[in-house]
Amino acid sequence: MATAMTVVPVKKKPLPAGLPREWYESHNRRLKAMRLAISLLDSGTYDARRATNRKIRTMAVRTGIHRPSNVTCKMVRAFIVSNGG
Repeated sequence: MATAMTVVPVKKKPLPAGLPREWYESHNRRLKAMRLAISLLDSGTYDARRATNRKIRTMAVRTGIHRPSNVTCKMVRAFIVSNGG
């Protein structure tokens, strides 16, 4: 009989201060793209070609993430490809 595994969330640390604004923007964009890629993979979208901008944006609405830009959608597909999709 399998037992339920308890997942402990990672303790968040504050972002380092004093970096250029572009660093924070790209950091947050990567985090958003990773969250969306994980959601798409969990929903069964394993092929980056099937992850259209429309599908990615629909997933963002379903998961409560702000509408991603074209650049973020491209990054989501890149994460799916790097995952082996």
